[in-house]
Amino acid sequence: MRRREAIAGAVSALSLLRGAAEAAQLPDSALFEKDPEAYWRRVREEQFLLPDWRVFLNNGSLGIIPRPVLEVMTNYLKSAAGLESDEYPRWGYETLDAQRAEFAGFCGARPEDLAFVHNATEAMSIIAAGIDLKAGDEVVISDQEHPSGKNPWFEKRARFGLEVREVKLPLPPASPEQLVDVMVSALGPKTRVLSFSGIVTTTGLVMPARPICDEARRKGVVTVIDGAHMIGQIPFRLDALGCDYFAGSPHKWLFAPAGTGILWGREEMLAKLWPSTVTGGWDDQKLKSARFMLVGTNNRAVIEGALAGLRFAKQMGPDRIYARIHQLARMVRAKAQERGLQLLTPGDDRLYGSLTTFQLPPERSKKLYELCRKRRIWISGAERLRVSTHIHTRPQDIDTFFATLDEC
Repeated sequence: MRRREAIAGAVSALSLLRGAAEAAQLPDSALFEKDPEAYWRRVREEQFLLPDWRVFLNNGSLGIIPRPVLEVMTNYLKSAAGLESDEYPRWGYETLDAQRAEFAGFCGARPEDLAFVHNATEAMSIIAAGIDLKAGDEVVISDQEHPSGKNPWFEKRARFGLEVREVKLPLPPASPEQLVDVMVSALGPKTRVLSFSGIVTTTGLVMPARPICDEARRKGVVTVIDGAHMIGQIPFRLDALGCDYFAGSPHKWLFAPAGTGILWGREEMLAKLWPSTVTGGWDDQKLKSARFMLVGTNNRAVIEGALAGLRFAKQMGPDRIYARIHQLARMVRAKAQERGLQLLTPGDDRLYGSLTTFQLPPERSKKLYELCRKRRIWISGAERLRVSTHIHTRPQDIDTFFATLDEC
């Protein structure tokens, strides 16, 4: 689809949502100044559908959409079912210029460098499959990558004879400088790609991305960041990370529905990347990042939901959101330390956001999981236990979890 047609389709589709994307009725900021906990209680009660009995401490796996996002998606589906627009209510053949511009503006990127995909897993697979590498070339990753961050490289190794080397990260690291040294010193003469998580899924460690990417570029190494946990959890700009490619999942921390992700790359690097799924236009370099969105018919409601989640975050204020979720993470850390648990997430504020991980003995973790399931407490992990909080998390949820842990 040509640019003019794509913009017309975007504008027409957006008109379907008139009245559905009204700003959420957030509690007044005066209440936040007077009684922050009362403010956050009202946010949970009024903006989310979580029942009072649910203790949800696994936002790192899948986030919870607020009511305004659900309303936008529902209204879009209803309008699409009635064919109220003359444009196809879908994505997969459309470039969605207006929507990408809005999302890119929030993330600190140019619209032509950002594409919508389904999740970070898909984006990482597109990147790994699309980079030209040959037998004997080396890809360096850390030993703490998500399965979706390492297996695309393992598959490429199986097909083309690459070498994939895992670098052991310290648990926990002493400083950002130590992490830079560990990653950069691992790069050798055969290294062509360095791929690592912006926030490590297993421990919540925030990697010092910019200095790592800068040093890798000086050595002629392509850098890939698995940023599944970054969008919405910590403040950052895509154009300031210094990487060549980035994969993201706004469905974790940016209030987007499941089935939404982003692929980003520097313009000259995207031009070198081969698409994995193709239809007409896959080789049209004028489309830039939109080439990677031409994948066939998909549910457009999730894209509109992702934009509604972004607007919800902007309305509340990203700084206020980060301050709250980091406060809750510090609370989790403090309670874990009080109990003498082995923390795997570093205590340096520069190195964690809202994910906290600690180690448990095997016999303790089994009983804990049984009790948590019985008490409707949702957590992630086993012996290595990860607690992830968001603005809908209540301090009493954290207290309930640790009281349950104490019983074990």
